[in-house]
Amino acid sequence: MIQDLQVQANYIKENFSEANIVEPINHGNLIIYVAAENIINFLKFLREDEKLSFKVLLDVFGADMLGVRSPRFEVIYNLLSLKLNNRITVKVALKEGEEVATVSTVFDSAGWFEREAFDMYGIVFSGHPDLRRILTDYGFEGHPLRKDFPLTGYKEVRYDDKTKRVVYEPVKLMQEFRNFDFEMPWEGTKYNDKN
Repeated sequence: MIQDLQVQANYIKENFSEANIVEPINHGNLIIYVAAENIINFLKFLREDEKLSFKVLLDVFGADMLGVRSPRFEVIYNLLSLKLNNRITVKVALKEGEEVATVSTVFDSAGWFEREAFDMYGIVFSGHPDLRRILTDYGFEGHPLRKDFPLTGYKEVRYDDKTKRVVYEPVKLMQEFRNFDFEMPWEGTKYNDKN
């Protein structure tokens, strides 16, 4: 049984040479980068190896690294080994428009997580049995957690009492109704009274 993270990292590197361990290991978290084409084989290795036994997929989510580093997106997989009583983070870096295979064939719980990453970031999981939006409406435009998504969105949703249904309208931001106060809060705002 492997407990020490550095020993565990060395064991993984010896038995799966395509894994790129992030060094140094910080805050008790072992982070490993794997190429998109190796993700299924790597997760099977982590799950089935008797010395590792990462049998629980805790989460799958995306990250937009726009302006931080390239490639733009990361898909992050968090796994738990009850046998070792520790967690591992596996990351796949993707360019915009690049796909990664679904891991729902390895972990049944991945299906909904991958749908959320698709909906929020636009990351496509090839081979997914039901890849469609899960949190936004089916007619929604864009992916709200991308860094280049406008803060106000493209459309606003409201209930129209006259038509008795939900309607979508383009976002209208009226500048005259916004009051910006750039003064320091402890100094107070200086208003010009022209009355």
